[in-house]
Amino acid sequence: MMKITIDCRMIHASGIGVYLKGCLPYFIETQNHFLLIGERRRLAEFSGKANVSVLHCDTKPFSITETFFPPARLVKAVNGTDLFYSPYFNLPARINIPVYTTIHDIIFADMPELCSPAGLAARTWFYRRAVRLSKKLFTVSLFSKGRIEYHLGTAKPVIVTHSAVQEQYLRQAGPHPSCTDQTEKTILFVGNIKKHKGLCCLLEAFFQARKSGLDYRLIIAGEKNNFRTSDGGMLEKLIDESGERQNVLFTGFVPADELQNLVKRAALLVQPSLYEGFGLPPLEALLSGTPALVSDIAVFRELYSSYPVTYFRAGDSADLKEKLVGLLSGGIPPRVDLPESLRLKYTFEKTAKTILEEWQCAP
Repeated sequence: MMKITIDCRMIHASGIGVYLKGCLPYFIETQNHFLLIGERRRLAEFSGKANVSVLHCDTKPFSITETFFPPARLVKAVNGTDLFYSPYFNLPARINIPVYTTIHDIIFADMPELCSPAGLAARTWFYRRAVRLSKKLFTVSLFSKGRIEYHLGTAKPVIVTHSAVQEQYLRQAGPHPSCTDQTEKTILFVGNIKKHKGLCCLLEAFFQARKSGLDYRLIIAGEKNNFRTSDGGMLEKLIDESGERQNVLFTGFVPADELQNLVKRAALLVQPSLYEGFGLPPLEALLSGTPALVSDIAVFRELYSSYPVTYFRAGDSADLKEKLVGLLSGGIPPRVDLPESLRLKYTFEKTAKTILEEWQCAP
């Protein structure tokens, strides 16, 4: 039995939070004792467990305080356990026990245009620091493993621990392929609205498909204010010039249960990403019975090769338009009914098991 510290400060931070929150129940059901670091109110659902202690900490990830001057009480508590796990590449200073870290992707090294030169230098420093301080690294796909090793070297082991959907998607009953009565004539995009998500390509393709007679609306479920000013201006310009503003809906943040309903009722989910470490929305769609149209980036080819998805050339709005028309012009497409082997291919139970096995090898 071990005492394990887990940094939970980012438990509500998009993909990182989904990954951490998905794994935690499987960690906690073991005989190990866990010290969870984070805001106490956000960890209330775990704090009542007999083998769980919560250390309240609101120090910001990547802050100067965390990186160089973490609170003495935090350092003392962490070093009183057997190992420390961070679900991201930020690490408090002065930890002298084995450290394990998950790096979900290395997008800023692969797409340096997403940030300033100073921002890239800072992120690279944090990436390299995480590698230096960690005993082993976890990541969410073979693609990310290869990119981490390319940019950061192979001195430390990198173990693939796939991301997975939240439990409510696994609990829902699989739909019959012909059941479209509850399906709406909507095309759905889910994700943080950032440049690498390929949203401009999707908008261009959607507007061209509308001109050719495709009678569907586009729903964009993501935080519009995540766009930088220049990107946001381009997005607004595309919508204004199209004359189709009434057929594009930005939802802003959507609670998990409402998002699941949007996914389930959509005729098609489109994931036009230019880069991902994993990319969950297509899997959530398929488990909900909704067909998925995805860009042919390497990670989607890896993860969805055995799933019934349709690919289009990444960044090619003309090809995406043709795929949209081909899939939807004949009416709402049949629902997807996955076999059990594909429904359970990526689960947090499997992910947590792999991580726990690596922890058991800690000295």
